[in-house]
Amino acid sequence: MDHEIAWTHGTAGEPSAGPEDVLRLLRDAVRPEPGGRVEILVAECETCGPGEEFEVAKGECFCVGCCIPLGITDGYAHPAADYPWRLEASEVPLPPASPGPGFEPPDLPRCPAGHDVFHVAVALAFAADGALRGVSVGLRCPEDGALCLYVDNARVVPCAA
Repeated sequence: MDHEIAWTHGTAGEPSAGPEDVLRLLRDAVRPEPGGRVEILVAECETCGPGEEFEVAKGECFCVGCCIPLGITDGYAHPAADYPWRLEASEVPLPPASPGPGFEPPDLPRCPAGHDVFHVAVALAFAADGALRGVSVGLRCPEDGALCLYVDNARVVPCAA
C-alpha cells in the first residue's frame, strides 16, 4: 500500500487559524494506550526558534530557515529521548524515504493548492512505563489552512547510535 496524504480544509483567514489547527488534528487522531499519555507540540527549530515553517521531504521535516531536520525519523525530535530510534509503520505506511543522495521522491507533500511549506506538529505516544511507543506528525499549510496527518502513529523502535 502506498503512503497517501489525505488533506482536509483548514480555517485560513479565521482568528483561530494557525498552528492550533494542526494541534487539534493530532489531538483528534492520536490516542494513548491504556495507562499511557500523549504529548503534542508545535515543532520548533532549535536554531531558528518558534514560528518557523518546514519543508517536508523524504519522511522528514526540514526548517525553512536553516535546513536542519526535526529528527522525526531518527529520534532526535524529542529532547528526553536517551537513544536514537527508527520508525516502523503501524497500520498506515510511512512516508517515502530517500534511497540515496540526490534522490527526490516524486510525491513530495503539497497541499491541494500546491504549497510545499508547512507548520508542523508532533505527537509522541508514551506507554505507562514512560517509554516512547509512537510518533505522529501533522502538517498545516499556512497559506490556505489545509491539514493532513503525514505520519500516523508510527512505531518507535530503539536502535544503536
